[in-house]
Amino acid sequence: MAARLRGRPAHAPGPTYLSYTPNGKKLITVGVNGALRVFQHGSDNEPAIIDVLTDGHTAVASTNDFIVVGAEDGSVTKYSLLTNSMEEILVRCSLPVRDVSLSKDGEWVAVASDELEVKVVNTRDMTRIMHLRDQSRPVKHVSFDVSGSTLAVSCTDGIVYMYSLSSEQPQLIKRVDGLIKTLETDVEASAKVAWHPDGRAFAAPTATRARSDWQRQKAFSGGHRADISAAAWSPNGALLATAGVDKSLCIWETRSQRLLKSYDDVQNAILAIDWHPTDNVCSYTNNNGELFIREDFVPGEHAKHLRIALQPAPMNNDPLSEISGNARKQVGNGDKPNGVRRSAEDQYLDDLLGPDAMSEDEMDFIEDDDGAGYAEETNHVGKRTAVANGGRPAKRHAPFATWNPQVHEAFQPGSTPWRGDRRYLCLNMTGFVWTVNQDTHHTVTVEFHDRQEHRDFHFTDPYKYDKASLNEKGTLFSCRPSSQTQQRAVLYYRPHETWTTRTDWRTQLPAGEEVTSMSLSESCIVATTSKGYVRIYSLFGLPLKVYRQKSMPAVTCASWRDYVITVGNGSVGGDGTTRMLYTIDNIRRDELCQSEDVVALGEDTELRSVFFSDKGDPCIYDTEGVLLILLHWRTPGQAKWVPLLDTKTMDRLASGRKDETYWPVAVANNKFHCIILKGSDVYPHFPRPLLVDFDFKIPVSSFPAGAADDEDRDAAQQKNLEEQYVRASLQHSLASDLVDNTNATSAQKAEVPVMEREVDKALLQLLAAECREGEERGMKALEIAALMRDRTGKMLEAAGKIAARFQRDILGEKITQLAERRLVGLVDEEDM
Repeated sequence: MAARLRGRPAHAPGPTYLSYTPNGKKLITVGVNGALRVFQHGSDNEPAIIDVLTDGHTAVASTNDFIVVGAEDGSVTKYSLLTNSMEEILVRCSLPVRDVSLSKDGEWVAVASDELEVKVVNTRDMTRIMHLRDQSRPVKHVSFDVSGSTLAVSCTDGIVYMYSLSSEQPQLIKRVDGLIKTLETDVEASAKVAWHPDGRAFAAPTATRARSDWQRQKAFSGGHRADISAAAWSPNGALLATAGVDKSLCIWETRSQRLLKSYDDVQNAILAIDWHPTDNVCSYTNNNGELFIREDFVPGEHAKHLRIALQPAPMNNDPLSEISGNARKQVGNGDKPNGVRRSAEDQYLDDLLGPDAMSEDEMDFIEDDDGAGYAEETNHVGKRTAVANGGRPAKRHAPFATWNPQVHEAFQPGSTPWRGDRRYLCLNMTGFVWTVNQDTHHTVTVEFHDRQEHRDFHFTDPYKYDKASLNEKGTLFSCRPSSQTQQRAVLYYRPHETWTTRTDWRTQLPAGEEVTSMSLSESCIVATTSKGYVRIYSLFGLPLKVYRQKSMPAVTCASWRDYVITVGNGSVGGDGTTRMLYTIDNIRRDELCQSEDVVALGEDTELRSVFFSDKGDPCIYDTEGVLLILLHWRTPGQAKWVPLLDTKTMDRLASGRKDETYWPVAVANNKFHCIILKGSDVYPHFPRPLLVDFDFKIPVSSFPAGAADDEDRDAAQQKNLEEQYVRASLQHSLASDLVDNTNATSAQKAEVPVMEREVDKALLQLLAAECREGEERGMKALEIAALMRDRTGKMLEAAGKIAARFQRDILGEKITQLAERRLVGLVDEEDM
């Protein structure tokens, strides 16, 4: 059936762009006039019109619920497809916008403009912006990959910049030079990267490069006589549609890079092209304000390519390519290598299953992976012959897919990503360190909570420090290496006050090494690096130790006095994600407290922060809002993570009216100190937020939301008493560990019996509650009495008085017998 061309005058003559919604129900076009048009797929009715205040629209991207439109006045605006009205202006640029790209989940939009930086804006919270500034010239195109974690930036300097956006601190991972042409931002020729649907490779207007090594792979050539103006993969990646400024329109087969169809009825240069997600329909817009919807875009003899499953990207020596027959020498359509004509049904099965599934004598494929210069070719009858290298047979490998585990990214505790031109480098109980981007340099400010003890200071930062750590003795900074200035990574320590002249010091890391996280304690400086090293310095810059971390890549670190905890990626779990492992060292004594133990995180939970409490116990805080502390960590193999607080179960959130999360700062004075984050905020913002503190509340059981009657109130009181007992026992164990394993002070030693009395006090209250319930609760009451830690007999004597008060005579006798046996050292195991 011949393709039926449907041309519609969508906008005034001029550059026009389009986008399908992911579900294919709507098609949106934008152009030079002040209106946006929303077409319903499969309908001949007039499109819905969204009247807007701006004109000169240059880009559009869509989700099922909203669209994002860029304009020449520098605005990027979000419009609702539910109400066909404007929602908000997400960001403004000082120069014209050239392209926008939405991540697959619709959470982020990348904006290319004539400015030198790319802005990546959160579509739900426009105050959350990431800035990509590694380009030296304006950017023409931006393109998210299918996962939304990598952004391809096509710059007018002829370089494609690849950024990793897996965290809110974007990182430049690759400059792909020599791939695209040097183009101005306002020309019709395109340099846009089109990611293949399998996410492993992308097409650009010269060739294809693989994502794993960024090398040129396959070329689609011979279909255009001038520059490419638009390109798009079919939804399953089996076909590629391209358009040129020479008014050409072509369809290519991905597997063989073969030209299947070339249309010669295009009247104006196509600027944007998009496939329908499910139907054999392709739409495009041109430089004359027109929209064309081509039904039956892929001719009938090739339409089977749209019915097969997701196809792998065409890459050299790719095991996945064998599944779709990439490695085979191409023969005529429907022919076997020996010239026998095959049916259309057989050809369709080949497309579905791959040629290897249909033939036993062609199960192997060739990969010249050792560079020896040999391979196999097929002769005129379709058989393989060894060529080069003396006719030796080629290496054969079983076809399998490349798989990469999900690795936890490194982070610096207490730091935040850029928000505008500002970010926090450190937030803790000592103070705040924040920096301002001044383009050519940064300005760093250090503020203290106790300004009588320390004075605030700020300085000009030509190194552009990106990490900091602050305590009562000094401030530690680090910066990344710079390829432009040939600067290496630097550690810079600035002490607050000394009894001699203050001596700042800097040290450079070896070439190619970068600080991934660092920590400052009262006695040492710790830095983990991209090479897997843990580097330890004295406070005066003397290198003390250098060793390679066992679990790599490193994630983060923290320190307290002579103790250092390092966290890294370990073995891969069943879900494809690496397990985070931690190690605790005593630097001064060169002792290992815990080695490669697991960081206890729940499923689909990430580590938010790691730090030491004011008493020196390691703590972690996760993305589920749970604060945990490490118990018995000074004894090898005995450590366990114990929850101190689940912030989601706090009383202040019980009503459901508050929408807030918490940014961890410290555990001090038996409280959790944090910053309240409102709504969808993930990080603290400016101006400087206030610190709040919450009491610990171990999640022993669910607490009744309200006390409707006496029975509910009694149950709530019982749960509170149980939680008090568990919490007091934990604090007693932490205090005992400290005294038993360190040279404790007299105050620390005196705290142990105080905490012991707190445990017994909670048990006495639980005993009274059981006695109040009746004689039938006597067995549980006796069990509670046996848990008392006091060996002087005073607490058991008090327990006997409580039993007598409630007239529990039998219980009183049992408690008296227990006290007598304890007094003479005869305590049965069943009574403990």
